Amino acid sequence: MTAAIVLKITLDDVVPQVLRRVVVPINIRLDRLHLVIQAAIGWTNSHLWEIRVRDIGWGIPDPDWHGGPLDAAKARLIDVVQDTGAKTFKYIYDFGDGWEHTIKLERSRPIVPGTAELYPFLLEAVGARPMEDCGGPWGYAELLEAKNDINHERHMEALESIPDDFDPTAVDVRDLERRVDLLAKKWARKPAAKKPRLS
Repeated sequence: MTAAIVLKITLDDVVPQVLRRVVVPINIRLDRLHLVIQAAIGWTNSHLWEIRVRDIGWGIPDPDWHGGPLDAAKARLIDVVQDTGAKTFKYIYDFGDGWEHTIKLERSRPIVPGTAELYPFLLEAVGARPMEDCGGPWGYAELLEAKNDINHERHMEALESIPDDFDPTAVDVRDLERRVDLLAKKWARKPAAKKPRLS
């Protein structure tokens, strides 16, 4: 019986809190885990990224950069956890803005063969993700402050950058569930086609 694991994903240095809990197979490849995090947070997957466990990084390798990350498509979460003993690790998205996420392995649960449950899936979502390309946690905090302060020097910029209906405490859970569910359906194992009998 294969196991699944509950991951708690917290976006660091962001107020109000942005938190997600997802359930993934423990043997998920790290490139797929990246896609789960993107879907669960609501990011657009338009920047470079890296999963860091202690001092080792996995991402998209660059053949011209010898100190770059290891290939995330060739590593599985279970192997990384067993090799390092880590119970928490980092996910960095957009090296310019520097969005860092802390990923904590919370608890395991069995995957029962033959059930209708598909993996991954979203368990919990708290807080809206920040706008991309806004300057990271500090730029985001300043924009929120400027939007609410008509005397702030960046007030007009904040009004243009932040959608009118944006609420940092609200989250569209159904949209995030849909995004994660699409990955689960895409990765679901399909039964082998029966070969026709030769008469």
